[in-house]
Amino acid sequence: MNHHEHQSHQRILALDTSTSQLAAAVLEDDVLLKEINENGERNHSVHMHPIIERVVLASGLSVRDLDGIAVGVGPGSYTGVRMAVTAAKTLAWANRIPVVGVSSLHALAWGGLEQGMLAEKGHDHAINSNHWIIPLLDARRGQAYTALFEGTGGTAPKRLAPDGIRLMGTWVEELEERLGRLPASQQPAGIWFTGETGVHGPVAETLRENGACPVYVQEYELEGRWAGYLGAERLLRGEYDETHSLLPNYTQLSEAEANLLRRR
Repeated sequence: MNHHEHQSHQRILALDTSTSQLAAAVLEDDVLLKEINENGERNHSVHMHPIIERVVLASGLSVRDLDGIAVGVGPGSYTGVRMAVTAAKTLAWANRIPVVGVSSLHALAWGGLEQGMLAEKGHDHAINSNHWIIPLLDARRGQAYTALFEGTGGTAPKRLAPDGIRLMGTWVEELEERLGRLPASQQPAGIWFTGETGVHGPVAETLRENGACPVYVQEYELEGRWAGYLGAERLLRGEYDETHSLLPNYTQLSEAEANLLRRR
């Protein structure tokens, strides 16, 4: 982690292609100027650079006006993550501006929670209390790229478990055990599975059967603004990553889970 001299009114490009969604946004400090989210059917090599140009121009800027770049480093699609990170590093190096990597799952969790909170307004739920957020990106064969966060909405969720690729059945069992160890005063007001929930919904639903708090399973597609907000937090503090050493997060199964999958 390094530090870059703080500038007023920093213009930040955010980019994430870890999923089929090509998400791009431009912020001025922590205020969203423009956002483009399009489904690229994982063919980001064709659409990514034109969308970068479009979102920057629609913000009334040029690439030369950018003061920093935030990029989702995954985990997710290997090819997609690599393309976004490569593009961000190239732009940062060519324009001599700082770049920061952010967790794509963290951005997914934040956006999913905010969308869920908005949908639940007007219902009798403890919206302002702490909620658990479990972002999901399908990794096939019963696996998901996932993590665990806690948040109330309005600010970045706090991380409770690292990004990783996990067997969904085992992961839900771990979450249930973790809930069981919490005293009543620390139980979440709700649990949100968000992201690519379609194939994993039935497994996620089993947590509802034994839990005391409500469980929500909602499909959600990543939006560029959340990677931008996460990156802006670091850039506005003067932090940035080394351009050439910034790498995608190619996470993998733990040894125990890999052995279980082989046995199955």
